Amino acid sequence: MNSILKIEQLSHKYSSSWAIRDINLEINQTGVIGLLGSNGAGKSTTMNILCGVLNQTEGTVYINGLDTRLAPEEAKKNIGFLPQNPPVYVDLTVNEYLTYCAELRLIEDGKVKAAVAEAMDRCGIAHFKTRLIRNLSGGYRQRVGIAQAIIHKPKLVVMDEPTNGLDPNQLIEARKLIKEIATDHTVLLSSHILSEIHLLCREVIMIESGRIIFSDSMDAFNNYVQPNSVLVKMENPPSAEALQQVKGVTKVEFLSDRQARVYYDGSEDITERIIAAGVQHEWRIREINFDKGLLDDIFKKLSTQTLH
Repeated sequence: MNSILKIEQLSHKYSSSWAIRDINLEINQTGVIGLLGSNGAGKSTTMNILCGVLNQTEGTVYINGLDTRLAPEEAKKNIGFLPQNPPVYVDLTVNEYLTYCAELRLIEDGKVKAAVAEAMDRCGIAHFKTRLIRNLSGGYRQRVGIAQAIIHKPKLVVMDEPTNGLDPNQLIEARKLIKEIATDHTVLLSSHILSEIHLLCREVIMIESGRIIFSDSMDAFNNYVQPNSVLVKMENPPSAEALQQVKGVTKVEFLSDRQARVYYDGSEDITERIIAAGVQHEWRIREINFDKGLLDDIFKKLSTQTLH
């Protein structure tokens, strides 16, 4: 059985500098895979090579077992692409535009109408099929963009910052749609926003300075950096100074009247020490949990640990 996506020693050079270097990865199942990295890390270069927009300097890309250099047209039949700005023609209706996209994707004439109807229905835009795209909101234009990316039922759907610029309600709907699409497609979702990757993805590939520095499940990513704080809820909380007297505690900040984030020096028995102090001083601790920390902090620590 062919991998949906396989990349071997992929590198690309612009002028005299390498944008990406020795990228290797393999994806064998459906779901949302996050391609995470700061701006300039090499995400766009990687996606442009995957989608056939850019010819790599070195390495090989296989889409459903097909070498994108040796069989570019056949390989591209298995790819759908949603750029950061949806590639829509605003003077066409939704139906006209998707019909045009279906024809570009070489869908047989007798199957175009059904393919368009299915894509519109799946993306929740069938009721807007006769409306000009220029008259749609940003969220619905994004849905039209997703519809063109899946109209030919590709194995791999590549999305570049698909939730960028959407308002909170549109964000919720877009995330729901992306997860639904991923039930029978592999979605490679690029973003520099860690919280977005965390909400949508089951696996994450992290690129920094043109190299993969992490590739594993989202849980493994969250657990890669050990927590350095605990969250403590108390009915009768002490002052921050009193909490800081517990051995191993390095800093205390109150998040609310009854909840504190307690930083510590790595001691394995820190929770026992806090509980013991709480019993002794009647803080009435109701809950104590290790704090996974902000994803931004994990991103910074992971970059530093891997690159140095």
